[in-house]
Amino acid sequence: MLTFDILEYQERLKNTKERMAREGIEVLLITDPANMNYLSGYDAWSFYVHQMLVVIIDEPQPIWIGRLMDANGAKATTWMYDENIMSYPDYYVHSEKYHPMEFIAEILNEIGHGNRHIGVEMDQYYFSAKAYMTLLRKLPNATFKDATSLVNWVRIIKSDQEIEFMRRAGKIAEQSMDAAVAAIHTGSRENDAAAAIYYELIKGTDEFGGDYPSIVPMLPTGENTSTPHLTWSENYFEEGNAVIIELAGCYKRYHAPLARTVSIGPPPERLERLGHIVREGIENVLDRAKPGIYLEELEEAWRESTRKYGIEKESRLGYSMGLNYPPDWGEHTASIRKGDKTELKPNMTFHFIPGLWFENDGIEMSESFVITEDGVDMLTNYPRELIVNSPFHFPDNSSGIIS
Repeated sequence: MLTFDILEYQERLKNTKERMAREGIEVLLITDPANMNYLSGYDAWSFYVHQMLVVIIDEPQPIWIGRLMDANGAKATTWMYDENIMSYPDYYVHSEKYHPMEFIAEILNEIGHGNRHIGVEMDQYYFSAKAYMTLLRKLPNATFKDATSLVNWVRIIKSDQEIEFMRRAGKIAEQSMDAAVAAIHTGSRENDAAAAIYYELIKGTDEFGGDYPSIVPMLPTGENTSTPHLTWSENYFEEGNAVIIELAGCYKRYHAPLARTVSIGPPPERLERLGHIVREGIENVLDRAKPGIYLEELEEAWRESTRKYGIEKESRLGYSMGLNYPPDWGEHTASIRKGDKTELKPNMTFHFIPGLWFENDGIEMSESFVITEDGVDMLTNYPRELIVNSPFHFPDNSSGIIS
């Protein structure tokens, strides 16, 4: 059931250990499920309880430690020997008396690593303050270091197979966007559109199936387009409203996000104008992107394009993304914004989302792309336009594009 060849996992582990050595870390405790997947292959919806991948710098294989009922899942999806799969009994789960980090600390002490320099992912969703305090108490001879983004930075340059998975995710995103556009018309509800999106996301294509994305579809509508992270309601779509659609295709946990804005009926002049401004800015940035330049230069390309229209954007323009689990498909490393001096290299992948949000309205168009040897290649292929739907439902679900 391995997703990648074992040699690829071993190369990832080697790169991780090289970074550990540079940062003076001898034992790395990984609780981020994406980083766990990246190094071991483990893939299950078990991250709501404590689990961990332990990378020891002078050991050939990591150790997976998790809930007893999930141990067989680890044996089925990882490349490690079964002896490297360890589990704690269920009385540790959601207990006021016991904590899984006590069990993990005992193992580290027993195998002789309780007094080493230990890296932990301090700032990620699945490692709690109580977990850290428990480790401090149970491993008093260890020296702890913050290793929050250590594996994330190893992940930033993708293998060719990872890129292929993201291209497949892009195909799923395209057909899911088609379904969303067809479902947005007067007489239908926001949740109907969300259901249409989810059907396509999971169904995938005839050649490959889809996976659940790390973020639910976003569908802010009408005045709610002034904010990006609202989902859907049971309200009916109305003529004259705009709808922002942000979604991502996902294949084997690899994402390709895509955002577009739909006008139900003829768009107001302001929205149409914003659509042209955003498209021009996107194309200016994509023309600038190539290996060797810094991410902050892409942000400057955006400002060069939009400042003549008096447009100011406070939030970042995008971020590195790919493999992940809920609640986010971003990699929490490089961002397209002023001051980020990350140098672009081939096989880096980004979600470029220069959304504009104002007091009473907003617009989004986004693109997912991969850096190539001489520029960029798109992971999705969808008309980069404000989409205009008829205010009435037609049987062919047709929609038009502003040119």
